[in-house]
Amino acid sequence: MENPLISSQKSSDSGLQAVLHPLVLLTISDYITRHTLRDQQGPIVGALLGQQNGREITIEHAFECATIAQNREVIMDPIWFGQRLDQMKTIHKSPQLDLVGWYTVLPKSGPTPAILPIHHWILSEHNESSMLLAVHPEEAVDPSVGSKLPLTIYETNYEADEPKVDQGEDKEMRDAEPPLKLKFRELSYSVETGEAEMISMDFVARGAGNATAVESRGQKKTAAKSKAADAKSKGKQRLGSPGNKEAATATEADELMLSREDEELIAALTAKANSVKMLQSRIKLLITYLQRLPPSGLSGVDPSSVADQAADPHTIPSHTILRSIQALVNRLALLVPSATADFEQEMLSEANDVHLMSLLNQVMQSVTEVRDIGKKHVVVEAARSQNKKNILPDIVGGSGSFNLPGAGDLSI
Repeated sequence: MENPLISSQKSSDSGLQAVLHPLVLLTISDYITRHTLRDQQGPIVGALLGQQNGREITIEHAFECATIAQNREVIMDPIWFGQRLDQMKTIHKSPQLDLVGWYTVLPKSGPTPAILPIHHWILSEHNESSMLLAVHPEEAVDPSVGSKLPLTIYETNYEADEPKVDQGEDKEMRDAEPPLKLKFRELSYSVETGEAEMISMDFVARGAGNATAVESRGQKKTAAKSKAADAKSKGKQRLGSPGNKEAATATEADELMLSREDEELIAALTAKANSVKMLQSRIKLLITYLQRLPPSGLSGVDPSSVADQAADPHTIPSHTILRSIQALVNRLALLVPSATADFEQEMLSEANDVHLMSLLNQVMQSVTEVRDIGKKHVVVEAARSQNKKNILPDIVGGSGSFNLPGAGDLSI
């Protein structure tokens, strides 16, 4: 069944050509991935920025858009879209980019009536010849070798909607022109990129292969607590049972939990340690090779015969390897500074600065501890003086239990 919104005219009739940049594909795929994984509601809708030079339209940047429901139709939020479009135009001033179209997710069969409100709004408010970039996720799931990109670019075209008349029937003559209806005509496109964009895309492609999902510390702690709670909910078990062991393991894992910064630091230190080990192993290999050279190779005298070489347990000299080792040794002087005394003086100065900062830190910590002790001493002395004031009236007034009888008191 043909799609009534697809134009019957060929794309070559208009002569319009679209030039697509990879950054747009990266932005759209990122938005679709986040929208799917987060189970967000609403359609996937975004705007396209580019330039129009004659019959060539470039699509260079894209950004996602907010939508609202109005009269049972989904349209873009006009206030939000206007502010974001002005911001994007301000950012992309050189060269000046403008709105050239929008994108959404559609089936391979083409546009559906649900997208017409958004398209009509863009045509009436921003661009009279807006393009539509339709992404087809079903093609991206099962790609084939040498297949095209899972997308289609459409241009806006108004065509007269004339009813089809079967052969042999008379056609009604009308004085008025037939009404024009909105149609989408498929455009041919090419992918173009600049040098800076190629470098960034290559970096993203290389990094995506090593990307891993990292759980936050809170998620790990929640998972550990849930495991411990599940182990405890199984009821009382014997000491040393699998449930108790699992609970103890979960508790230990919770206590030994590392933050993301700690994990990154450990990974960096591990990489440096592996590099040092590899360098050390290569240096040992060179030393072993030099130690196993025959005396004739070290003295520069050629061996007497091939038979002697076969019987000799030493390594057969290779002039190529020896020249490489000699070049490496000659370059080592570049790593050692020429002014050794000045370099050592500078290193000593930096080491003294580090030690001085460490001592100052210790002094500041000692001052803080002394202040804390002083505050505690003031509190203790105040409490002690208060106790003395409370005891002194009792002794002077004679109301205490240790008062002695006076001279005029009668003892009964």
